[in-house]
Amino acid sequence: MTNPALATPTRRRWLAWAAAAPLAAALPGCGYNEFQRLDEEVNAAWAEVLNQYQRRADLVPNLVATVQGEANFERDTLTRVIEARSRATAIQVTPELLRDPEALQRFQAAQGELGSALARLLVVAEQYPNLKANQAFADLRVQLEGTENRIAVARNRYIQAVQRYNTLVRSFPTNLTAMVLGYQPKAGFAPGNAAELAQPPKVDFGTPGR
Repeated sequence: MTNPALATPTRRRWLAWAAAAPLAAALPGCGYNEFQRLDEEVNAAWAEVLNQYQRRADLVPNLVATVQGEANFERDTLTRVIEARSRATAIQVTPELLRDPEALQRFQAAQGELGSALARLLVVAEQYPNLKANQAFADLRVQLEGTENRIAVARNRYIQAVQRYNTLVRSFPTNLTAMVLGYQPKAGFAPGNAAELAQPPKVDFGTPGR
């Protein structure tokens, strides 16, 4: 008697993949090993993007605390930074994020909002001589500038890694391996802003103590 569980579509697909995977892996030119290599490359590139975003988020509390010492500093500018950081860190980052272009776009939008808020804060800070002369603020500003540059590099590497992986998924004959083993294209940054993301923000952080 047939087990009803074996008749479910999910179960049938799993059995088909389990049966076909060894065959696909044995075929010359199927790209199985290349899929594994590029998948690891994408994951590593994405992990570095997240690492640099977290590094930036970790700088924000100290930066805000330092700026708050300037009694007349614009309250709205500080509030925007605090709220933007809260939204950016509230998004749950799961493996599914890389398979969902809309979710990745929301994540990147939140990170972009934080970047813009920080850029605005640093521009406004130029109007406060006491802040410009504050060594703690100067050190944080340099760290933030370096982090923004590392974010740009990490995002660019991720964009390139996803492009290589997705090309393999869509190319013949490796697209057949992708179909058999269930490999799907990974979400990249939106084409319209990929070039922009590859560059750090155009913000003049100035020279400490200038």
